[in-house]
Amino acid sequence: MSDINRRALIKSLMSGSLGSYLAINSGILNAFSGVDAGKSVWNQYDSSIVIDGLSVAFSLKEPVSQKSLGIFKSSGISALNMTVPYPGDDYGETLKKVEKTKAIIEHNSNYLSLILSASDILKAKEDKKLGIIMGFQSTEMFDETLSGISEFAKMGVKIMQVSYNGPSILGSGGLVKEDSGITSLGKKAIEIMESERVLVDLSHSGKRTVASAIRQSKKPIVISHTGCNTIYKHPRNNDDTELKAAADTGGLVGIYLMPFLEGGEHEIKADMVIKHLLHAYNICGEDHVAIGSDQGVVPVNDGPEYRESIRKEVERRIAAGISAPGETPHRPPFIPELNSERRMELIAYKLSQKGISDRVVEKIVGKNWLRVFSNVWN
Repeated sequence: MSDINRRALIKSLMSGSLGSYLAINSGILNAFSGVDAGKSVWNQYDSSIVIDGLSVAFSLKEPVSQKSLGIFKSSGISALNMTVPYPGDDYGETLKKVEKTKAIIEHNSNYLSLILSASDILKAKEDKKLGIIMGFQSTEMFDETLSGISEFAKMGVKIMQVSYNGPSILGSGGLVKEDSGITSLGKKAIEIMESERVLVDLSHSGKRTVASAIRQSKKPIVISHTGCNTIYKHPRNNDDTELKAAADTGGLVGIYLMPFLEGGEHEIKADMVIKHLLHAYNICGEDHVAIGSDQGVVPVNDGPEYRESIRKEVERRIAAGISAPGETPHRPPFIPELNSERRMELIAYKLSQKGISDRVVEKIVGKNWLRVFSNVWN
């Protein structure tokens, strides 16, 4: 493991998410690692719009390798929502990272495309490029004037959350013990985001914050990466009432591929992801469920060194009393069966095997996101 990857692992663990580390791990695996590619093909995949509601394509600290660029093209993903700043980054740091992200996309314009509209996603699909949607998962870049919302929106940031795990000036995260709901600044922020055609995301938010933010919204709202509390109760998952409320705004819920889908210390199987997806489908309806994997496009180099680094770091966090609920040193922070750049196709295949029609599968892997983006951004 390189020093860059080790530092990224520690920082992402400290912030409560492993997604950024998974995205920039330098090892690369072949598509459909651990599965039989010949039996796991969804025939409509390459012709479908495929959108991941939360992912990461590249690190801002090092050049994008040619191998990674090839993986972006072979992934079949049309566009993804990429979190630009780390939680905790202030205005200045966020500004630098937004500009750096745009520069990387421009430098690799044969492979990458900045997404500013729903039609840009269709163009990226046509051109066989990976569309990058810039998004925020935190609020430290905003002050009480909230002027940064309009500024960053004009720079191309199209998705913003009202909180991360902890408290923010806009609302409360899911790990806050006393969630007071959306704040007065939060109400104003949602109004500004919607006027600037920014999609409001309630992932990581506490229950009262979710409910009050939805009451405040006038446009579709999303919970981009979550799980279903009915299947497995966890602070990062949402109750059926919350899932349905987001759907009722015209928005959607995206199911993630994180270790918060099931209890225990064993590796989580792909079928558990499908179980959460089908539950959300039954609660929200076919137009309001999607995928927000919270995984990088480039597969993790899942070898002994990686597993050992995860084990040691989680044990250290547990000993220090800073571990997140459900963390265990024996469970990898991803779904090994889906550790592939073609994971979206494998999910589509498994949904079709459960009797979900190709028409609905196409919505879940991309068209539902495209509809919401079109309604909010356009």
